[in-house]
Amino acid sequence: MALISFLAFTILVALISWWSVRKSDESTSDGYFLGGRSLTFGVIAGSMLLTNLSTEQIVGLNGSAYKDGLSVMAWETLAALSIVVTAVFLLPRYLKGGLTTVPQFLSKRFDKTTKTITSGLFLTGYVVVLLPVILYSGSVAISGMFDVPELLGVSDTTALVICIWGIGIIGSIYAVFGGLKAVAVSDSINAIGLIIGGVLIPVFGLMAIGDGSVLDGLHVLVDANPERFDSTGESGQEVPFSTIFTGMMLVQLFYWGTNQQIIQRGLGAKSLAEGQKGLLLAAFLKILGPIILVLPGMIAYYYFEGGLSSSDLAYPELVRAVLPKPLMGFFAAVLFGAILSSFNSVLNSSVTLFGIDIYKEHINKEASERTVVKYGKIFGVCLALAAMFIAPLIANAGSLFSYLQEINGIYSIPIFTIIVVGYLTKRVPAIAAKIGIISGSLLYIISQFWIGPNMRSSAIEAAKASGITDVEALRMVEVDAYPHYLHIMAILFITNIVIMLVIGKIYPRKEPFVLEYTKQVSIEPYKYVKQVGAIICLIVVGIYVYFAK
Repeated sequence: MALISFLAFTILVALISWWSVRKSDESTSDGYFLGGRSLTFGVIAGSMLLTNLSTEQIVGLNGSAYKDGLSVMAWETLAALSIVVTAVFLLPRYLKGGLTTVPQFLSKRFDKTTKTITSGLFLTGYVVVLLPVILYSGSVAISGMFDVPELLGVSDTTALVICIWGIGIIGSIYAVFGGLKAVAVSDSINAIGLIIGGVLIPVFGLMAIGDGSVLDGLHVLVDANPERFDSTGESGQEVPFSTIFTGMMLVQLFYWGTNQQIIQRGLGAKSLAEGQKGLLLAAFLKILGPIILVLPGMIAYYYFEGGLSSSDLAYPELVRAVLPKPLMGFFAAVLFGAILSSFNSVLNSSVTLFGIDIYKEHINKEASERTVVKYGKIFGVCLALAAMFIAPLIANAGSLFSYLQEINGIYSIPIFTIIVVGYLTKRVPAIAAKIGIISGSLLYIISQFWIGPNMRSSAIEAAKASGITDVEALRMVEVDAYPHYLHIMAILFITNIVIMLVIGKIYPRKEPFVLEYTKQVSIEPYKYVKQVGAIICLIVVGIYVYFAK
C-alpha cells in the first residue's frame, strides 16, 4: 500500500510538470533557464522553499536539534531576515540589469574573467559537495523507509548505490530536459505535500509522547528538558549565540541572495513586484520552518531518551516509530519530491552557469540559443553522472549538515564579498575582485584544513599531558582551541573587503560603474515591500527574545 501511494503521487507530479512544459516554449535559453521570465510570486515562494527543504536539511538539521535543541533554529529562522534583504536590496538590482545568472553581474561590474572564476567556483562546489550530499542523504532516507536491502535482497551498500542512481537519473530528466519551469512547477506541487507531510511528523510525535494529545505532548517535552528550548546556543554547540552576529548572517545572505540555485527563481519573475511578493511569502514561511526542521529532532531526543547511535538517525527513526503505516507511502513520495527538488534545482543552476557563462562566453561565442541549451544539457548529464559516482564516498563524512555548511565556506563567502563590494562601490577594479575571491578561498582552506586542525590537536595533547581525561572536558578544550568556522567566515569577509578597498584606492577604475536598466521586466516594486519586510524582521526578533533563557 505504501509503495503504491508513493508511485501514484510521484507519477502525478511528473505528469503535471510535463504538461506545463508542453504549454510553454523552452527552446531558447531564456525559456529554458528562466521559465520564460513568467514565474509568479506563489510559484517563486513554493519553489524556493522546497529547493531548500531536502534530506540534507530535514535529516541533518533535525539531527542537529537532537543534539543541541532549539538553538539550531537559527539556520531556518534567520533565513527570513536574509530573504527580506534580498527582496528589498538585491532583487531590484538583479532585474534592473536583466540578469540570468549572478556571475553575469560580476561580468558587468568587473570583467569576464571574474565571472568565469565565480562560475567555476559555483560549479566545483555543486559537483564536489552539494549534489553528492543531496544524493547520499536522500538515498539513505528512501532506502531506510522502504527497507530497500530486504526488498531487493542486496547489501546496504548496494541498496544505497541503487537509490543514488535512481534519484540521480530521475532528477536529471526533470532538470536537464524540463528546464526551470518544470523544476518550479514540480517544486510548487511538492511544497504543498511537504508542508502537510512535514507537519504530520511532529504532530504524531507529540501525540505519541502525550498519550494522544498534541498539547499534552508539548507540555511533556518542555517540562522534561526546558534547557533545550533555548534560542541562544552555547559554546561547544553547533550554533553558539555569538555566531548569529558574525558568519551566520553572511551565510544566510549568500545562500538566499546570491546562490544561483536559489535566486534563479527570483530572476525568473515576470516583474519585480511579483518577485518581491514571492520572496516575502517565502520569508514568512521560513519562520515556521523549525516546526518541520527542528521540533521532530527534539521530540526524537525525548522519545528515544537520547540513546540513538547517531544524531542523523533521529528523523528517520522518529518517522518509522510514530507515522501510521498508511501515510508512509504519501510521506515517502513527498520526501522523494523534496530530494528531487534540491537535486534538479542545483543541476539546472549548473546547466545555466555552464551554458551562459562558460560555453557561450568562452567556447562558442557565435552559438545560437538552441545550441547553448543543447550543450548545457550535455554538460548537465556529465555533471549528474559525476555526482552519482562521488555520492557513495560521503558515507564517512560525519554529520552531513555541519559538513555541508563548513565546506561551502570555501566559495560562499569569497563570492558574497565581491558581490557586496561590487554593488556598494563604483570604482573598485576587476583585479581587486580576482584577488579577493582567490585569497578568500585559499585563506579559508588554510584556516579550516591546516591551521585549525593543528591547533586543536596541539590543545588536546597539552590537555592530556596536564592530566585531563574527561571526554566532555577534552571536547571543550578542542572547541576553545580555535574560533568557530562561522567566526572565521566573518573575519575573512572583513579581511577581503579591506583588501579590495585598498586596491580600489590605489588602482581605481577609470570610469565609475553604473547599473543600466535593460527594460526586460518591470522594476516597479511591490508597494508594501518595506512594511511587510519590517513586520517579518520584528517577528523573528520576537521569537528569539521569547525563547532566550
